[in-house]
Amino acid sequence: MVTRGILGLSLIFFGFVAIAQPDRWQQRVAYKMEIDMDAESNQFSGTQELTYYNNSPDTLFKVYYHLYFNAFQPGSMMDVRSRTISDPDKRVGDRIYHLGADEIGYHKINSLFQDGKPVDYSIDGTVMTVQLVAPIMPNTSVVFRMKFESQVPLQVRRSGRDNKEGIRLSMAQWYPKLAEYDYSGWHAYDYVGREFYSPWGDFDVSIKIDNEYVVAATGLLKEEINRKKKTTYRYAAENVHDFVWAADPDYVRKVVNVRDGLDFEFYYQTDTLADRWVEMEDYIKKAVPFIEERCGTYPYPVYKVIQGGDGGMEYPMATLITGHRSLKSLVGVTIHEFLHSWYQMVLGTNESLYYWMDEGFNTYYDNLTMDYLFNEKYPSKDFMKSSYKYYNQIVTSGLEEPMTTHADHFETNKAYSMASYRKGGLTLQNLSYLVGSEAFDAAMLRYYNTWKFKHPNATDFEVIMEKESGLELSWFFNYWIQSAKTIDYAVADVSMESKGTSIALTRKGYIPMPLDVLVTLKGGEQLSYHIPLGMTRGHRPLAKGEILMTEWKWVNPYYSFIIDVAKDQIESVEIDPSQRMTDLDFQNNKYPNSNNEVEIQGKPEKLENN
Repeated sequence: MVTRGILGLSLIFFGFVAIAQPDRWQQRVAYKMEIDMDAESNQFSGTQELTYYNNSPDTLFKVYYHLYFNAFQPGSMMDVRSRTISDPDKRVGDRIYHLGADEIGYHKINSLFQDGKPVDYSIDGTVMTVQLVAPIMPNTSVVFRMKFESQVPLQVRRSGRDNKEGIRLSMAQWYPKLAEYDYSGWHAYDYVGREFYSPWGDFDVSIKIDNEYVVAATGLLKEEINRKKKTTYRYAAENVHDFVWAADPDYVRKVVNVRDGLDFEFYYQTDTLADRWVEMEDYIKKAVPFIEERCGTYPYPVYKVIQGGDGGMEYPMATLITGHRSLKSLVGVTIHEFLHSWYQMVLGTNESLYYWMDEGFNTYYDNLTMDYLFNEKYPSKDFMKSSYKYYNQIVTSGLEEPMTTHADHFETNKAYSMASYRKGGLTLQNLSYLVGSEAFDAAMLRYYNTWKFKHPNATDFEVIMEKESGLELSWFFNYWIQSAKTIDYAVADVSMESKGTSIALTRKGYIPMPLDVLVTLKGGEQLSYHIPLGMTRGHRPLAKGEILMTEWKWVNPYYSFIIDVAKDQIESVEIDPSQRMTDLDFQNNKYPNSNNEVEIQGKPEKLENN
């Protein structure tokens, strides 16, 4: 039961500096954990002291914990989902189903106390429900103390032991973790292999492990205590919403300063094409200022690139990546995961609901950065070409689902991947087209600086984009995010009339957009036209020499205008020459073209501007 109150209060975190919160309160955590790792058995025991700050206006009568390691057991929801979905992740497949007793993962809770009093709890797969001995009142805190023991699963997905490159321990989602509670309630999602959502807080973690291991972890190393057989590494991290670590006897550690106040630390095995890791350093030094100029300042003092896991996965101040790659692939996965420091680690959206604001935004800037690093002709207009191609394939195959679908509940992995990475990235490309590059760049920085450390949602992002551009954009988000409708415009006809040449356009897809139209004359002269969409209540800034036309009302499937040029003087007519608009069929955007014979439904005797 939850007693709800008025939202939108600005609250001061206990023991922390107040952060201005536009229309949002949020919970806070402080973890202090000590674990003793038995590397031979792949098991560890742990204690956890968790201070939970209820900054909400609600009274809480229960809390929830995530027990992620429990997913790596035959019959778990992750196992069943992977074996029944039509296109399973090849890294998972039926591997969980075949894990032996010494290969599965688990968390066993030995005791749990709330402010010194034992509490009742029940475990259902990866979620533990705790019935509190006393409710947590608004603006108060409680302390939970737990003893637990865990087994590290054979590496299947993200976390685990002995990955395919021989890394002993990739320790992600490794501890009992309190679920997030926000303005819409609890988010205690079962773990079936997708994304995460957690409250911010501070972590103080001590890891005791055999002396031969080198440890890499979120945060800064505060203390290292060497004993006869084991070493304890104590790490601390402030204002993060997760903690990852990895350990391997063969790690080398390389520290590279990339700017004042920021070091990159690289951890990798010496047999992992080490020369490529060294070559990557110069690319990182070049990429960081490029990213910060567009996305905002990275707020932490360190970032760690750690060989481990099963591909690439983001965590606060760190990533786990596989290392057996070409140089470009190694740089690419590192840039992608580092960009998650903005689009998830600092902004902290609910990834299960707004995955496209995480993976999609990342994809856009990842591709832009790689274009900058590796393309001599930067900026390239087709840096999102692969995303467009994949989007087009999924849409035309009929597999697309709206981007309001919960991440765990897509019918296919392909549809989820397209929505989160590809269509999510194309969201930004379309917005850049809609509002203009200058307003778009300013809006992205404003979004980051306004909402960092505050869990923004889709509406928060939309509002920032509208404020910076001065345009009405709700229609775009309604169409693009909440439906599977598409954009498709065509040049329908170019014909000679008494006053000049008439250019007729038609909207074949359902999503309306403002249009850029380029007319190229046979002598090489180019005429640029911008046709606003009525729903935007304005238009993006015009380029030099660009001609503003009358607006196109969304209810009309057609539009025409006359230019004072003879038809035989026209070399071509093209819609969106920049190809930033995610048009489903670029082939019919240009005249002359064999596809220009387009039927215009409801065409009157004479087309007129709308």
